[in-house]
Amino acid sequence: MLMPPYLKQGDTIVIVAPVRKISEAELKPAINYLSQYFTVKLGANIYEQHHQFGGTDEQRTLDLQWAMDNPEIKAIFIARGGYGLLRIIDDLDFTSFCASPKWIVGYSDVTVLHAHIQQNFNICSLHATMPFQFLLDKAATQQMLETLMGMPCDYNYESEVCGVNGKTSGVLVGGNLSLLYALSGSISDLDTRDKILIFEDLDEYLYHIDRMVLQLKRSDKFKHLKGLIIGGMNDMKDNTIPFGSSVYEIIKNATMSYSFPIAFDFPLGHIPKNMPLILGASYELEVKNKKVNLSFCGS
Repeated sequence: MLMPPYLKQGDTIVIVAPVRKISEAELKPAINYLSQYFTVKLGANIYEQHHQFGGTDEQRTLDLQWAMDNPEIKAIFIARGGYGLLRIIDDLDFTSFCASPKWIVGYSDVTVLHAHIQQNFNICSLHATMPFQFLLDKAATQQMLETLMGMPCDYNYESEVCGVNGKTSGVLVGGNLSLLYALSGSISDLDTRDKILIFEDLDEYLYHIDRMVLQLKRSDKFKHLKGLIIGGMNDMKDNTIPFGSSVYEIIKNATMSYSFPIAFDFPLGHIPKNMPLILGASYELEVKNKKVNLSFCGS
């Protein structure tokens, strides 16, 4: 896949809010942080509000389209997650973006953009913390910056739960599980053949996690997979009558007939230490019980 040019000191970047609304006070710390390194621009409608959204569908589309088309802009930071990109993804024109690719940075609802540009245009993007959360974890924010400037990180950590042992390599794809589920059957639906898939989620009922994971299985997302990385699966909910399986058991039960390695508890997702990963890039994954190594290999 094509890697956008890494950022340099003084490059122009932009923050837009095509998802949930954000206030000037909420965004100020991120602007101050990014301004130490780059020329920071804001979408014209950045502080607009339309119900829960950062402006109307038309306003949010206009800002994101302007950012993708502007040749001066080298990276697009999505201000925060929530819900909204699915409403506008089909109204965006990616012609200029493909002619001059730039980094798209974010996670959660930004999965819609990540998946769409990787599936349709073979362009890498960055799954990472967003401006709304820059103060949550300094290490994650700093590593996000370093990755954008050409210093992708390798990860070594110990999970709380045993994974499925093995060593593999492949192109990294994925994002938020609920959005991967929502994209199924659409033009943005990911082809996971020979890929390493990541997913994470927040605040879902266990039976819904089971339904989404089984949908991935039934649509053959696991059939030719090289590896699976599970990030934060936090604040899971249960019914009055318990579902009967933990989130780890749900995933293991759905994947037990496959032989690819599986890593749990990767530091990504709706957690403070949301470390950056370049989607569309190649990585090597090794799992030895609770020990996980993920190494960047390039585009």
